[in-house]
Amino acid sequence: MLEVIARIGGLHAQLLSSAELTVWARIEGLDRGAVQHALWEDRSLVKTWAMRGTLHLLPSSELTLWQAAFNTDPRYLKPFWLRYFGVSGDELERLVEGIAEALDGRLLTREELAGEVSRITGSAELGAKIRQSWGTMLKPAAFLGRLCFAPSAGQNVRFTRPNGWVRNWAEVDSVRALPEITRRYLAAYGPATSQDYARWLGVAQARAKTLIADLGAVAAQVDVEGTTAWMLAGDVPVARRAVLSRSVRLLPAFDQYVVAASLHAVHLLPGDFKKAIYRPQGWISPVLLVNGRMDGVWRHERKGKRIEVRVQPFVKLPSWARRGAEEEVERLAEFLGWPLELRWK
Repeated sequence: MLEVIARIGGLHAQLLSSAELTVWARIEGLDRGAVQHALWEDRSLVKTWAMRGTLHLLPSSELTLWQAAFNTDPRYLKPFWLRYFGVSGDELERLVEGIAEALDGRLLTREELAGEVSRITGSAELGAKIRQSWGTMLKPAAFLGRLCFAPSAGQNVRFTRPNGWVRNWAEVDSVRALPEITRRYLAAYGPATSQDYARWLGVAQARAKTLIADLGAVAAQVDVEGTTAWMLAGDVPVARRAVLSRSVRLLPAFDQYVVAASLHAVHLLPGDFKKAIYRPQGWISPVLLVNGRMDGVWRHERKGKRIEVRVQPFVKLPSWARRGAEEEVERLAEFLGWPLELRWK
């Protein structure tokens, strides 16, 4: 499980249940509690803000690699960002260091953290910043390795300091981190354009282009039906020999495959269905994947003592794809541990 999570660059975790299903979609026989156990018991996964400023689960052994790269992200020091959130550069620095001190060896709710930061900095105003919605003022601390998520206390989310929570903490130099993350991205998502990479990582396209160029001969420029893209040079011969094999998968909301394909999704759809997947407020629907194409959407919900799964294809499916979808639904019911009711829409 940890190898898969590392290969795809972490799990998008805006919804923890979707993060679990992202792994389920890729690993046969996954235990229902594997992700929760890794997060809160053996601490081999850690939850924090990462790419694009969104919540992710990352292997704990690689957290410092990712944070070394995020340390170089200047977004939280840009004047327009500081003005928009009503904080100066000096105040942001005081806030981040106050968070680090407050969380040292402790697990605190947001309200407890706000109170401690107020006390440490001597500023009730800085403490109040932590209470703002969406965790905006917590993200800079997470990017700098001063904050990550801890087990919740009832309904209250808690935070702690990563170097005390993650075992075998070892700093990584950003000079090594950025090329490694770029290489991993191309390994998982190539062929990809610099625009694809910029959107995935959450940086300007010019910076993404430079990061790919810095790989030198490790990255190869390729032509994908008239579009210039990049992939690892070692993967080019494999891609040229690749043969399409039948496959059907149910991918959950916010799945990495769908996130990474957002800019060129039109090539993976059977028609004008992009709005059914990439929805307002950044919501990304669960997808029925047939031979790598997004041929429909689906959803599931618990009703009493059963799981109801609704599958909505965009086009008429061949019989083998329909059977494959039914097998996926059965696999999902087994994973969730509830009787199944399948409805085609």
